Amino acid sequence: MTTQKNAPVDRGCAVAVIMFILGMGTLLPWNFFITATEYFDDRLKGTTSSYRTTLVTNGTTPVTNGTTPVTKDYKFASFMTLLAQLPLLLFTLANSFLYQCVKEKVRIAVSLVSILFLFLLTAIMVKVPMHPDSFFSITMATIWFINSFGAVLQGSLFGLVGLLPPRYSTLFMSGQGLAGIFAALASLLSILSKADKASAALGYFITPCVATLLTLLSYLLLPHLGFAQFYLEKSKSHHDQPATTNEPLESAEKEALANGHMNGYNNKPIITSGDLEASGTKEALFMMKQTDSHDRSSVLAVFKKIWVMALCVTCVLAVTLSVFPAVTVNVKSVYGNKEWDRYFLCVCCFIVFNVMDLIGRSVTSMVQWPSKKSRMFPVLVVSRVIFIPLIMLCKTDNRQYLPVLFSHDVAFVVIMTLFAVSNGYFICLCMSYAPQLVRFKDCETAGALMTFFLALGLSLGAALSFLLRNLL
Repeated sequence: MTTQKNAPVDRGCAVAVIMFILGMGTLLPWNFFITATEYFDDRLKGTTSSYRTTLVTNGTTPVTNGTTPVTKDYKFASFMTLLAQLPLLLFTLANSFLYQCVKEKVRIAVSLVSILFLFLLTAIMVKVPMHPDSFFSITMATIWFINSFGAVLQGSLFGLVGLLPPRYSTLFMSGQGLAGIFAALASLLSILSKADKASAALGYFITPCVATLLTLLSYLLLPHLGFAQFYLEKSKSHHDQPATTNEPLESAEKEALANGHMNGYNNKPIITSGDLEASGTKEALFMMKQTDSHDRSSVLAVFKKIWVMALCVTCVLAVTLSVFPAVTVNVKSVYGNKEWDRYFLCVCCFIVFNVMDLIGRSVTSMVQWPSKKSRMFPVLVVSRVIFIPLIMLCKTDNRQYLPVLFSHDVAFVVIMTLFAVSNGYFICLCMSYAPQLVRFKDCETAGALMTFFLALGLSLGAALSFLLRNLL
């Protein structure tokens, strides 16, 4: 979208800050729940007195094997991942119906209020004595609904952000990228507080409540800012104007082609408009716009052009979600130091993954290799499967079938680093390359297809995590 001469100035970068906050708010539910797996596991074991829960029982007494209590294996991480990702897949399929029937303001406001309520419920449950079975059921229902509202919120905000200049899409997606780091740092601070587990958990879950409330207030403020008003009011008339084929490729179009409307997983910027011009892509896309056909291609026709990228993004996310976090949260430190054990999972798993994933995505703004038509690209994507056995061979408790080959903490950190960097790098390339393989008029269809296959990969990985968890 070309900035008009009479467009107001974004005073104090207020709209920019709001876009960043909105981006971070969309991925807080997923990140705050996966980072708190230790808290949920403790509650489900029913052995931590600070939570005021009881032992897992068969009605009256603890279940035992004759010597020590045996707690039920709820496979919390696997169920959490599955129930968090299925809503994304379902709402991706249903978004065309939902978005046409419900106004944008209603979708966003109701979603944020519902997410706030569910986070408050989770925080309150920290202090409520509850049988592990009941706690598990309520938590799973909370995860399902909070991620359902999160899926609606994310899709709605992407439409809103698309009305603003490309710089604001970059800020929005950067906010999403930092959501995981924000959750991991909140977890680290709750550990450093030295408070009892219940108080630390309460403080941890109050944090996303405050962040979600800030997100809601930021969204309500947005329409009252002159800069946002200008683009929101002019968007419809601008959208209705026919594009001329001898007009240079506009910045919003280049941004859409670079980012594919949905950049995947954490949805961060991939290639800027300047990168498109430098690589010569602008001329190629300009030729696409001059095709004789004035109609969009069918979904099948578009899929035939991008099927390699669609399957690649599915493969990348299926591999990632099959072991993260379901398997990675079970990895233990080799040192057996109680003090370090408190920090190990937060630092070596979640902080390392989110930071390295962000770096992997950022690298694509400087390097795009292999090219979109290279046969090496799908080969490298499939080769990420090697991370599944590598992570499963790290040190975990209660192993039955596989040996431990990588027991040292450093080995786990190195594996997680390569795992996360490759995840972010290949997701961004897939989502960036797909729109470049079709005509400009088909970019929206390509973006929608890639979003569906992205959600499919997340769901397949979550389902596969149950099998891999049992193979340890």
